[in-house]
Amino acid sequence: MAEEDKTMPNGAADAAPAAPQIKQRVLAQFVRDLSFENVMAQKGVDGEVKPEIKVEVNLDARKRGAENQFEVITKLKVSSQNAGTENMLFLLELEYSGVFEIEGVPEAQMHPYLMIECPRMTFPFVRRIVSDITRDGGFPPLNLEQIDFVAIYRQQLALRAEQQKKAEA
Repeated sequence: MAEEDKTMPNGAADAAPAAPQIKQRVLAQFVRDLSFENVMAQKGVDGEVKPEIKVEVNLDARKRGAENQFEVITKLKVSSQNAGTENMLFLLELEYSGVFEIEGVPEAQMHPYLMIECPRMTFPFVRRIVSDITRDGGFPPLNLEQIDFVAIYRQQLALRAEQQKKAEA
């Protein structure tokens, strides 16, 4: 067999090495913990209801025992208060887990990959659960806006750096 010519038409050699092939499989997805408190139904509300929604998102990732397997947990806290009175309408807390098998991601890039790409893949399922639970709780379905996991990752890095500075001082 003849050797392949790796020069470009203009005579320049193709110097860019091939990027590593990333392989990712979702092995499992499940609700780790779920709590919905319908405070409005328990206590009742006087007057007009004007809900104000607050959404808090936290992420956690850990290596599993099997090779190349990781668990990524999206922790969501959604609270709704009645505007003006500050009376709680409902509180929803959800921990949603995804188990991933990941190959080809360099070690230095694994943490951001786990904290950005994996939650992005499970988010549509989290959104559906939140919508169903709020609807089943007697409220209009809450359809969460898309979450910017890159911004959350950067915030967590900045928070960690700040905590390290305080610890060193």
